[in-house]
Amino acid sequence: MNFNSRLFDRIRIGPSEAEAVEESDAHRCDHAGCSRVGEFRAPQGRGREGKFFLFCMEHVKAYNATYNYFAGMDDEALAAYAKQEEIGHRPTWKLGVNSKAARMAQRGRVAGGGEADVQDGFNIFGSRRAQEAANPEPRVGVVARKALEALNLDITADSAAIKARYKELVKRFHPDANGGDRSREGTLQEILKAYQQLKTVGMV
Repeated sequence: MNFNSRLFDRIRIGPSEAEAVEESDAHRCDHAGCSRVGEFRAPQGRGREGKFFLFCMEHVKAYNATYNYFAGMDDEALAAYAKQEEIGHRPTWKLGVNSKAARMAQRGRVAGGGEADVQDGFNIFGSRRAQEAANPEPRVGVVARKALEALNLDITADSAAIKARYKELVKRFHPDANGGDRSREGTLQEILKAYQQLKTVGMV
């Protein structure tokens, strides 16, 4: 074969059948009216976790620029989501509800009372339980703790103290109490949000 022949330069080979099938099976961009190949995944949003749109490069950039997982959630829903985030959105139950706790209770090894679940010759765990009983520390979640900090309160604050501090801070930072000055409006919004979070977790 003469590779310098003019006829050799005119030979054209079409795409193989495998290439043609692969191109025809390629998923098109999910953006309306776009005929390009959808190569890039984009999450479909809250409530459809694990499902994705397939976009071309141009439309996946546009989608990601406006994507907001929390769009449409009010403050109460956001607070509930943050509370679930503390436990990784996994199911929880009270002591004695699940089968393992029930078996421990039957054997007299309930946590916090009865026999110790381990051999405690030096009474390490017993002394700790006695100390905890003498100085019980209120159990406050991360969201509630941060909300209390926003109101300048500690974890021992009760419902009456929270309400009193809330009213005091609202009066102090509200624009009507400052001649219409809205420079502290951001602080006021934080106070309102913190109070709503404390209501959601049942501390008010």
